[in-house]
Amino acid sequence: MTRIKGVIFDLGGVVVEWDPMLLYRKLFRDEGGAADFLARIGTPEWNEKQDAGRTLADGTAELLARFPGWEKEIHAYYGRWIEMIGGLVPGTGAVIRELKAAGVHVFALSNWSRETFPQVADRFEELRLFEQIVLSGYHGCAKPDARLYRIALERFAMPAQSLVFVDDSPRNVAGAEAAGIRALLFTGADKLRSDLCALGLPLAHDP
Repeated sequence: MTRIKGVIFDLGGVVVEWDPMLLYRKLFRDEGGAADFLARIGTPEWNEKQDAGRTLADGTAELLARFPGWEKEIHAYYGRWIEMIGGLVPGTGAVIRELKAAGVHVFALSNWSRETFPQVADRFEELRLFEQIVLSGYHGCAKPDARLYRIALERFAMPAQSLVFVDDSPRNVAGAEAAGIRALLFTGADKLRSDLCALGLPLAHDP
């Protein structure tokens, strides 16, 4: 088995907490109304198009045309987008720091709009620990599209076999594996630490 020399981290849900409900709970009187809006109108599938490079203006215009009467809620999605950021995912930053201190390469590969990422780029010190960050919004494709994994491998200049990818989405984990990158499904920092230790990476079992 090739020794792992680098770890690639997804960002949203792995390093940074991102949840549209954090915003929409403020806009609706009840949890059900917020959840319904995000299930029917501001859907993950719609947001993914912006992550893959479509402008926020074009994405917003599409929803306004399809759902007249929801102007306030639609404009809030990107107008108040920063309120969807809840902070850091507990424990992941410590894993990144330990890996980096041990000489393991740390990278990021994330589905993220090029227009919203600048709002968080300087907010969290952990984002400055990565040697390189590849964002879907700059490349016109998003995970699990094989093209984005190939772009990342070219940018990181390391063999796929020497890397492990961490993501909280099963389909993105499967996409990485199809691209020849070993991958782990993220369910929490403690499990991640255990999984990385099992691959021989130099982490303390109990930080």
